[in-house]
Amino acid sequence: MKTDFDAQIQRRGTDSVKWDRYTSKDIIPLWLADMDFQSPSAVREALHDRIEHGIFGYTGISGALTQVVVDTLERKYGWSVAPSWLIWLPGIVTGLNIACRAVGKDGDAVMTTTPVYPPFLTAPKLSRRKLIPVPLLLENNRWSMDWDRLDTQITERCRLFMLCNPHNPVGRVYHHNELTRLVDFCIRHDMVICSDEIHSDLILEPDRHHIPTASLNPEASDCTITLMAPSKTFNIPGLGCGFAVIPNSALRTRFKKAMDGIVPHVNALGLTAALAAYRAGWDWLSELLVYLRANRNLVQRHIAALPGLRTWPVEATYLAWIDARNIGRTSPLKFFESFGVGLSDGEDFGNSGFLRLNFGCSRSLLAQALERMASAIRTL
Repeated sequence: MKTDFDAQIQRRGTDSVKWDRYTSKDIIPLWLADMDFQSPSAVREALHDRIEHGIFGYTGISGALTQVVVDTLERKYGWSVAPSWLIWLPGIVTGLNIACRAVGKDGDAVMTTTPVYPPFLTAPKLSRRKLIPVPLLLENNRWSMDWDRLDTQITERCRLFMLCNPHNPVGRVYHHNELTRLVDFCIRHDMVICSDEIHSDLILEPDRHHIPTASLNPEASDCTITLMAPSKTFNIPGLGCGFAVIPNSALRTRFKKAMDGIVPHVNALGLTAALAAYRAGWDWLSELLVYLRANRNLVQRHIAALPGLRTWPVEATYLAWIDARNIGRTSPLKFFESFGVGLSDGEDFGNSGFLRLNFGCSRSLLAQALERMASAIRTL
């Protein structure tokens, strides 16, 4: 049965973080990275069955869930993962913070590229590490690593590199040669890589393919913590379920030790949803990707036609990165909110004057938001 992604399902009044930011205001929320689509029917049916059972005690990780994840990684990426490498987490943000605590010691440094998902910028400081942010290089209409700046800004106390691939918010899918060069850089400087690959299933460009960093070669495998989840793929972020893949046994032990006493087990419904999604959610995902590609194209056409705004091709994710520095407003975020569109503030990602737009919504709602943005630009 095909999914009706055009349906507008009422989310106000459901304690939605995304929608309740603008309670009682006529502002279309396109900020937080969750989609306005119902999850796959297989997920909803599995949750109904689990709820009908009526007992929600402490729940362990089933062999079936472990196996379906291992099989999925082999099928999609040719990546052979041992079940013992998996560590289940209540979310990827938890994984980012645990990685910072597990690698190095107090006062060491963590390097990442900006703009980037905000927890990349906060996790090092919360872990008593110094943050070394290195801006991405915009070259030939594409965001990429600035290798010269990486070399000049690295310090002797930098022990961890935090990678976002596919990249949130610029939508890049890093190529094999880029990842290989990054691995070589990190090995040369004795750094562990924490690779956030939560958007790896949301590839929008047919000629792009996600490559797990740890799958490149044995050296990459040995120095990489990979973070993945079904949450973005199948739109179940509120169920809190993700996992780390850590082949290096010593690194895996340090990661687990850093979790002790502070990281709760994944809840029963999150595990139920993950198993159902990985077993039977792929047809839904194929339909979703077709819909998201059309939404992406709509965003890119509209933004390209608006003076003062600029955006770039989105290879993956359902997020568009917009340069609004030339519209002459101190706060582009507040400017567009005043015209009824709620976006993410680029300052939170390390780039003031930019905005992030979530196009994971019905096309009619997206078109309405884009028209409001056009009306706002016409007033300048």
